[in-house]
Amino acid sequence: MSSEMMAMKGPYRIGVDIGGTFTDLVMIDSQGLLVNEKVLTTPHDPSEGVLTGVGLITKNNGVLPEQVENIIHGTTLVANALIERKGVVTALVTTQGFRDVLQIAREWRYDIYDLFLTPVEPLVPRSLRFEVNERVAFDGTVVVPLDEAALEPIALQIREAGAQAVAICFLHAFRHDAHELKAKEILQALLPDVTICISSEVMPEIGEYERTATAVCNAYVQPLFEKYISGLIQGLKSMGIQKDLYLMQSDGGTVHYTTAMAYPIRLVQSGPAGGVQATSLIGKMAGLNDVLCFDMGGTTAKACLINGSESQVINDFEVARLQRFRKGSGIPLKVPAIDMIEIGSGGGSISRVNQLGLIQVGPDSSSAVPGPACYGQGGQDATVTDADLVLGYLDAGSFLGGDMPLNLAAASHAIDTQIAQPLSLSIVDAAFGIHETVNEAMAQAASIHALEKGLKASHYAMVPIGGAGPVHACHVAMKLDMRHVLIPRGAGVASAFGFLASPMSFQFVQAQISTLTQLDAAKVKELVDGLHKKGMAMMAHSGLTSDQCRVKVSAAMRYVGQGYEVEVPVDMMSPMANLVDSMAQGFSACYQHLYGRTEKDTPAEVVSWRVVVQGPSPDLLQVADSGDEAVLPQAAHALKGHRPVFCVVKKEFVTTPVYARHLLAVGAVLEGPAIIEERESTVVIPHLARVTVDAHLNLRIDLALQSF
Repeated sequence: MSSEMMAMKGPYRIGVDIGGTFTDLVMIDSQGLLVNEKVLTTPHDPSEGVLTGVGLITKNNGVLPEQVENIIHGTTLVANALIERKGVVTALVTTQGFRDVLQIAREWRYDIYDLFLTPVEPLVPRSLRFEVNERVAFDGTVVVPLDEAALEPIALQIREAGAQAVAICFLHAFRHDAHELKAKEILQALLPDVTICISSEVMPEIGEYERTATAVCNAYVQPLFEKYISGLIQGLKSMGIQKDLYLMQSDGGTVHYTTAMAYPIRLVQSGPAGGVQATSLIGKMAGLNDVLCFDMGGTTAKACLINGSESQVINDFEVARLQRFRKGSGIPLKVPAIDMIEIGSGGGSISRVNQLGLIQVGPDSSSAVPGPACYGQGGQDATVTDADLVLGYLDAGSFLGGDMPLNLAAASHAIDTQIAQPLSLSIVDAAFGIHETVNEAMAQAASIHALEKGLKASHYAMVPIGGAGPVHACHVAMKLDMRHVLIPRGAGVASAFGFLASPMSFQFVQAQISTLTQLDAAKVKELVDGLHKKGMAMMAHSGLTSDQCRVKVSAAMRYVGQGYEVEVPVDMMSPMANLVDSMAQGFSACYQHLYGRTEKDTPAEVVSWRVVVQGPSPDLLQVADSGDEAVLPQAAHALKGHRPVFCVVKKEFVTTPVYARHLLAVGAVLEGPAIIEERESTVVIPHLARVTVDAHLNLRIDLALQSF
């Protein structure tokens, strides 16, 4: 609907997602009317791109700064600092004898056949890892009191080394945190300008290595994150936006900026989490419960299986892997995050010929600066975006609505010199090789991800998001034998929209190991009530009342002797006398669902308790769009013209109709091959596919007639 026919009405909420190449913004008003903006990311200072984008989206839509109710932000700053190892100098203080826990890790090789394997280097060098004489037993009993006097010389060494952050992780601190709290108090007094993080606050769970790694990562990025957020808030205030900033967490919930500054490690997957939240909502609006979120941006491509409109949240994953798809080659984190995997490269990923004479795409990216060769900013490497331009999937004059013209000659030259000439191929064949390589890699990874969960990707409908997602979606779906693809309007900025659809939420966890037969219901209630109270205080700080919030309780359970847990929902409203029986039944049901069997003669135990305090989800099931309104449903009214586009079925260029997305009305039908362009992304419709515009202006693409 055009802005002339429906003017936006305040107050306004803005979602901002910083990607590796672009910073995306979505603004929604009180009527559910949406507008968006896309600007280049500014890697040297990401806040510059955010402020530029906020300025543009408000100015272009006649919105005054004081009319902005809140800004919800997701950032790659935390992830990039860990991947690029550009955090601050960090020290570790730990229990006597555990100085090398980061180095020893799990004592296994992530590739047993690689004789020259590169180990994961700890973020803290050995010279900055200090031991203190103290000891707590597994049950929380103090065996050796904390040697407080030993902390003063340690503080002196930390100061002399120029460390800006310290992580404190004592043995079994998740059961008894007094030693960590006291050490923090002493070190904070001795080092007032140094950030101090303790593991019992960041991750009070079992797992010495993972708990230490998580606490160290939080300390490693916290000063950078605090500086970034403080600068961003100051910049917004100078623009006249006085309302509080909120940030997206990796588990799909949003928090006040003060909470985010205390636990920045919880934001390591914030951008992709927003994309999953958007995909879940889009699928629900379209009546699709089981969808595959395919998020392909400028740097990476990720996938997430959404079942029953709900994405699964996991509590451990890895960051900064030395080998992208090799488990164990990264740093383990024990923080809640939406279960998604990186399945491939993004539009800016660099292509090259590897040692075997094959085309390799990524993992490195051209980023926003200099960007793909076709951006005309000095980039010399051939990227996925360059290949898509050469193949006709992108139009040099229509990229970002024509605001950012692309250089076809530069793209062709980069592909020719980097790929075509070394492999004695034509430029077109080399470009198709890049396109096919990245699609095949993503399809295989998505298929394996589904199979590992006992599922088949072909049973899902694909919802592609991200700037490059709609370009590659149908070709990837064909390889997965998927029959349906649903592409929402504004798919290129969907992650930012997902921030607006996410509730205020925070997850608390507390380890307390006990077999079910020995479970003390009174102590469980006391523990859960304590975490509930902390969560309500956090929600109150964000302006929510207790009657607006709901609480979900679960227990991480396993059979005694196992090393991995199953998350079991717990109904704390049921009588405490029935708690053990209901948990036993719940555990058996969850275990059976995951593994197809249960163990009858092995007792079950609880490892930790989780309490999620969540505010109301924004009601965005009915959203409007500020695009121009088409009067008639015939697709011909949206036809912009024709251009040669490479057909993956016929392996040749085919004269293909090009449609303007904003002119396609509800009920419009067209058949492939076709190109559908909107400002944020381009949709490539393959040969014989059928497209229908549904009531929410989504493109429903039926691939059932496609020759696979």
